[in-house]
Amino acid sequence: MTKLWGGRFEKETDQAVEAFTSSLEVDARLWEVDIRGSIAHARMLGKVGVLAPEEARTLIEGLQALREEIATGKVSWDPRAEDIHSEIERLLAERVGTVAGKLHTARSRNDQVATDTRLYLREGIDALREQVRALQQWLVDTAEAHLHTLLPGVTHLQHAQPVSLAHHLMAYFWMLQRDRDRLTDCRRRVNQLPLGSAALAGTSFPLDREMVAQELGFEGLCENSLDAVSDRDFVVEFLGCAALLMMHLSRLAEELILWSTPEFGFVELDDSVTTGSSIMPQKKNPDVAELIRGRTGRVVADLTGALVMLKALPLSYHRDLQEDKGFLFDALDTVSSSVRLMHLMLERAQFRTERMRQAVHGDFSNATDLADYLVRRGMPFRQAHEVVGRIVLHCLQQGRALEELSLEDLRAFSALFDADALQAIQPEAVMSARRTRGGTAPDAVRQQIALAREQLSR
Repeated sequence: MTKLWGGRFEKETDQAVEAFTSSLEVDARLWEVDIRGSIAHARMLGKVGVLAPEEARTLIEGLQALREEIATGKVSWDPRAEDIHSEIERLLAERVGTVAGKLHTARSRNDQVATDTRLYLREGIDALREQVRALQQWLVDTAEAHLHTLLPGVTHLQHAQPVSLAHHLMAYFWMLQRDRDRLTDCRRRVNQLPLGSAALAGTSFPLDREMVAQELGFEGLCENSLDAVSDRDFVVEFLGCAALLMMHLSRLAEELILWSTPEFGFVELDDSVTTGSSIMPQKKNPDVAELIRGRTGRVVADLTGALVMLKALPLSYHRDLQEDKGFLFDALDTVSSSVRLMHLMLERAQFRTERMRQAVHGDFSNATDLADYLVRRGMPFRQAHEVVGRIVLHCLQQGRALEELSLEDLRAFSALFDADALQAIQPEAVMSARRTRGGTAPDAVRQQIALAREQLSR
């Protein structure tokens, strides 16, 4: 194939080198944003007089027609192409002739690919934010229906204090809200235009970069041409956002895996989002959750790979940067599909609320409230902690639950206990007592939900 840069070379490129250096297999997905950027560039070149009006019009119409042909499946890529950018130019030349060679005036593939990548990632972030928002909406709506559903709250995977299922679900809402906020902030830095920086030093042609930025929806310009063509901070920043988001999904996936076991029995995952065993007929495996958990490692690896790729690059552009899209596209695909599948898995799940309630009974997660009762009666907390610890030991020795004790039983350990202590240690009362902002009491969770709905409306 004719190369964009072949004029000074006397020998053909070795086929092994062509195969090794080609990026078409990875960057072909940039075809639409590449054409969009080229249309804006051609229109600007016509406006500033670098191209004659008829030349600019021919290029724009040719690019628009090519976009339609590709979108409708009428075009196949030449597998020998070096990258999508040279392939688009070749296809354009077949349609409009030699004027296609003028499209690259005042432009390098260095600033062209940086622009394409930013355009593609910007749209990817927008789509991902909406997917995260949909998952958050499910969490809020489901939480509102489970304000009074008891669930063992745990630390160290040991029963600690009873909470509501609503409170537990809302914890993931706020994780995802931070993810969505990070993506919003990341998008601002993605949305800066590098085009017009050319290879590394800018160009002698009288470009109107602001015009291109406005047409393509960029909020600003990359102000240093060296930085513009070599910067991949925006890729790394997104990969960091994606890794955090995947980590949150992985935590939720792990809980669904645990909760769906017979030992927990808190959730029943739908047949449509689980798989079976080739040898054990009774099995119902949470494979979607397990794969989300496993693919978190891929996204973390993408982040690490991009950082290592960049760590020793002097200014400005180097071919190493071609590798950024492999990391970026893999992470974007992985996190997007993981959010969608997590949402699908959750909306089809059935929470076994009675089993959750039974798990709280007799787990001593009301012990802190019994100690707090004594504190309110004037006993120092450390002493109250000791007294209740002895009561718990007594219950363990007798095979009884704390909430099953009588007033007489309690008074054997302290005369400060009165009849209202029996009500204070009922699991529903324990949960409802935590009314502080951010707590698990139904009224406090309602406040959370109201705030969450405000966030979702923005």
